[in-house]
Amino acid sequence: MNREETTQLISQTGIVPKKSKGQNFLTDERVAQRHVDFADISKDDRVLEVGPGLGILTKILVEKADDVTCIELDDILADYIEDTYSDRVKLIRGDAMKVDFPPFDRFVSNLPYSISTPVIFKLLDHDFKKAVVMVQKEFAERMVADVGTDDYSRLTVNLYYRADCRILETVPASRFKPKPKVDSALVEITPRESPFKVKDERTFFKVTEVAFNHRRKKIGTSLKSAKMIPNDADIPYLDERIERLTPEQIGELSDRVFEYMHP
Repeated sequence: MNREETTQLISQTGIVPKKSKGQNFLTDERVAQRHVDFADISKDDRVLEVGPGLGILTKILVEKADDVTCIELDDILADYIEDTYSDRVKLIRGDAMKVDFPPFDRFVSNLPYSISTPVIFKLLDHDFKKAVVMVQKEFAERMVADVGTDDYSRLTVNLYYRADCRILETVPASRFKPKPKVDSALVEITPRESPFKVKDERTFFKVTEVAFNHRRKKIGTSLKSAKMIPNDADIPYLDERIERLTPEQIGELSDRVFEYMHP
């Protein structure tokens, strides 16, 4: 599939790409082939794709595995995938954030920017072998950011706690139709055991969320405003800002918060 073929498919299906849905269709089959190859798919793997669009990845996925499921919200695109791949793909019509993910081993997707964050968080709640996702380059940089940088975020910390994450390659905006304003990147996510332990994961994730929601404030101010600790709490790092703490230090902080919440 190339730009001309993508343009023809857009015309044939009647789909009107919507910026609000992040509908920028990949047009370079070489990139699509590398995307799928990075996922190391075997015939027996259960593969999940969110937002198949015009099927540039789906076409390759069905040749790699016998069990491929696609989740598509747009009715026109869902009809196209269903008509094109019929019994070769299990199609789930609906919002990827609202429908249940089926069991899967490999996650391969060109994620719309508008749902990249929530889909990644949802993905991390599942048991799988590997995910390879196409996201906007600036989002990819947040996924692997260093402590103390502007890109360091709640997303960075949650990914580090649960998986190895690395950027595989940058994909120019010219490889999409319509052409987005920014480049994209392919990112690999491989689940692993956390490099550090916490007393309560829910508290760890909540502390991370609350503190990064107010990253310019001192950690103590944010946690006290959220009623997670009393005003007289004696906890390390309360005078720091969350962006200066490593994930391990945030884990240490969350353990102390947990002790206050569960005396």
